[in-house]
Amino acid sequence: MERITISLDDDLLKEFDRLIARRAYSNRSEAVRDILRQHLREHRLESGSAAHCVACLSYVYNHHERELAQRLTQSQHDHHDLGLSTLHVHLDHDHCMESVILRGRVENVRAFADALIAERGIRHGNLHLIPVDISVETHDHETEAHGDEAHLHSHPKT
Repeated sequence: MERITISLDDDLLKEFDRLIARRAYSNRSEAVRDILRQHLREHRLESGSAAHCVACLSYVYNHHERELAQRLTQSQHDHHDLGLSTLHVHLDHDHCMESVILRGRVENVRAFADALIAERGIRHGNLHLIPVDISVETHDHETEAHGDEAHLHSHPKT
C-alpha cells in the first residue's frame, strides 16, 4: 500500500471530518479510499468503460393498473438472463414495490430498467448500478435434467 499526502484548506477539512463522524469511518484514510472508489465507479459507468454490472432496480406501481403485473412479469421472463432475484412488497391496498437484482452488460441492464420504469402505471423507479468485472466461463457437463446429453452454458463469475 502506498502512502500519499494531500493538503486541504481548513473549511474543507472540517467538513470532511464531519462527514467521517456521520458515516462512522474509523479514520480519514478509509474515508478517502471509499470516496475515491465511489468516484471511480461513477466515472466507469459514465465513460462507458464498465462492461458489466450488478444492479438493483426498484419501482413502485399501482397493482390495479390494467395488466401491469402481467407485463412486468413477462418483461422479467423475457430478460431472465439479467434477473437474479425479485422482492415484491405490498405497500398498501393499491401500491406495490418491487426490487429486482440484476447482473449483466451495463447497456442491457440500463435498457431493461428504462423499459420497465416507462411502463404505464409505474409511479416511481430507480436503478442503482455497480460496475463489476465478470468473466464468463463456458463449459459442458451432463445433468440429470438433460439426460446423457451435454449441456453447453456459461456461468458469470464476479
